[in-house]
Formats: sequence, C-alpha cells, structure tokens
Amino acid sequence: MTRDETTQGTMLLISGPSGSGKSTICKRLLEDPRVVFSVSATTRTKREGEVDGRDYYFLSVEEFREKRATGAFLESAEVYGNLYGTLREPMQEAIAKGFVYLVEIDVQGAMQLLAGAEPGIYVFIAPPSMEELEARLRGRGSETPESLERRLGKAEDEYRERHRYDHVVVNDDLNIAVADVRVIAGLDTPAGTEGATS
Repeated sequence: MTRDETTQGTMLLISGPSGSGKSTICKRLLEDPRVVFSVSATTRTKREGEVDGRDYYFLSVEEFREKRATGAFLESAEVYGNLYGTLREPMQEAIAKGFVYLVEIDVQGAMQLLAGAEPGIYVFIAPPSMEELEARLRGRGSETPESLERRLGKAEDEYRERHRYDHVVVNDDLNIAVADVRVIAGLDTPAGTEGATS
C-alpha cells in the first residue's frame, strides 16, 4: 500500500443478494490499483492454502471478543458458530492514503454500518428480477431445493432493504454494472447517461 494523495479516500460498501453478481463486480473493481479490499477477521479454522492477512485475519475467540469490546470492529456477526468482523484500523489507514476501501458485505452487516452512521458510499447490487436471480442460482447447480428456497427467501428480505443504500445498481449487463459502480466510487467520470443506477 503506497498510494498517497492529497484527496481523502473513501469506503465503498457493496452488498446484495446471493446470485446478484456482487462478488464478480468486486473482483473487477480490484483490478484497479486505487482499490483496496477489506479483509475480514474470523475465528474459524484456517483452511489449506489460506494466508493470514490475505484471505482473513485469523483470530482466536478470545482475541476476537477482546477486539470487539474495544470497538475495533466496524461490524461483526456470528455465522454457523464462527465469528466474523470488519476491522476499523485497516480501513482508516487505506482511506487516509487516498484509496477506495472496498467492503463486500451482507445486508445485515451493511445495516450495522448504516446504524453507526459510518461514512462511505453504500451500493446495493440488484438482479434484474427475482426470476432472473432464481435462474442464476439454479444455474450454479450447487443448490438443493431446500437451500434454494432459503436463499430466495433471504434474497427477497435483502431486496426490501435496497432503498436504504445510496445507490442501487441493477446487474443486467456486467460491464455496464461495473462501469456504473466505478463512476459512483469516483474511479471514472461518467461516459454518458446510460446505465441502471438510481
């Protein structure tokens, strides 16, 4: 991390339902050297090939709870018995150096940051329709009927929260969606009025 400009960076928060394409959009954004990805902290066991500080910050339960008690996390949650959280310090360092700090997070986590009035740009990635979202999830071939139903139910709940974000980007065409998010983040200037942001 060497970028150091007089202009302050910003937090760019991206969330949306499973199957909306948010992870693919984030990967495309990370091709820009001005974008730094938020690495989450977790108490889960490190898997083979994972690197501490690259994939996750791996913490013991005691370390995690201690950090949470001292306000070190922007948000945290328990998922399937493991704790996950977004650390505040790496974000502050990146923003101070002029980077766009990219936080890919679920809607529950985004609501925590909104409730805490954490400054940044909040972007919701939406599917063109719930029918298209279902088709994308089915196309993965990794869902049981039960898990598909759960994901779609959760997606509908998350979709209802989209009005709380600064921007909604409909991912109908990936290249257009990426271009729209880049403009929203201040990485590019608008090329025209096309796109699906609101």
